Amino acid sequence: MSQAELQPGAPVAATVYRGDCIENTHLAHIALVDADGRLLYSFGDPTRITLPRSAAKPAQALAVLETGALDRYGFDAADLALMCASHSSEPRHLERTRAMLAKVQASEADMRCGGHPPLSDAVYVDWLRRGFTPTAVCSNCSGKHAGMLAGARALGVALAGYELPDHPLQQRVKQTVASVCDLPDDGVQWAIDGCNLPTPAFALDRLARLFAKLAAAEDQVEAAALPAQLAPRTAALARIYRAMTSYPELVGGEGRFCTLLMQAFGGALVGKLGADGSYAIGVRASEQTARLGARGALGIAVKIEDGNVGVLYAVTAELLALLELGTPEQRAALAGFHAPKRLNTMGVEIGRMDFSTELARAPQ
Repeated sequence: MSQAELQPGAPVAATVYRGDCIENTHLAHIALVDADGRLLYSFGDPTRITLPRSAAKPAQALAVLETGALDRYGFDAADLALMCASHSSEPRHLERTRAMLAKVQASEADMRCGGHPPLSDAVYVDWLRRGFTPTAVCSNCSGKHAGMLAGARALGVALAGYELPDHPLQQRVKQTVASVCDLPDDGVQWAIDGCNLPTPAFALDRLARLFAKLAAAEDQVEAAALPAQLAPRTAALARIYRAMTSYPELVGGEGRFCTLLMQAFGGALVGKLGADGSYAIGVRASEQTARLGARGALGIAVKIEDGNVGVLYAVTAELLALLELGTPEQRAALAGFHAPKRLNTMGVEIGRMDFSTELARAPQ
């Protein structure tokens, strides 16, 4: 059975050529929604049940933030950014994780994630040279786990078992994720992520909805004459948006797509990778989002069927160009991901990637 038959609603988004020969085709789904939750454009099936993986971290961080843990234990915006991160395990990421644990009076032994090779090649080379063995703080999700421990402390429940689906903290996370995605509690499916925490699955357009809400919240806070009168959740979502866009180097790391994207756009959008081919972007309201028919902010969600992250980055960068979001100079910061040179071991260019991501306008 072909891949297209296994996922009949998934069209080809990118084709990789070696010379003039097709080497690989990559199927994808894309959803664009606005701040009102309206589907504006799609590619493939915008309702495809998707595991956003780490792209869901802002919603999980929201659950912790709403326990009051950040203020109680003195977590700052940089700590909140790390809670939303899939970081590169650079020294700054490890040091901040340890500092967060200290604020909660927890230890690395309390963390229920494991060490793994880093997402950064440079960090990996350094570890190999030193014979370094990664431990829990080295997990790219260590900030999320430190945040979860803080949330458990704030709720007055046991730290032990905080990663288990029936723990009171995870029950709260499940309710928050469903609510912020405008779904009933039973509208979200749950599995176990690579870092050992529960991870949600829901329709792809709900991921776009989450990120539209993040961007819209920042718009509302900036426009409010009396910010204190805003709904607490709106203020919390804006706090997450500002943390991620203010500290993009903590969300990813040196040379990483998320970091370069948010640095280039200077607070105009927030973006987050999810493992195995998910990406989400929230774009603040502008003339560009209005031109696309959005009422307010814009949310974009992408899923690459085969989970290829390099293709995911290329397709996401292609979407920014196709939608004419940002300036050419801002989009150029992603050129190495959008159109990477395909070289063999002798430096000979041997191929290219072509895109076929024609978006369909949703009926209004």
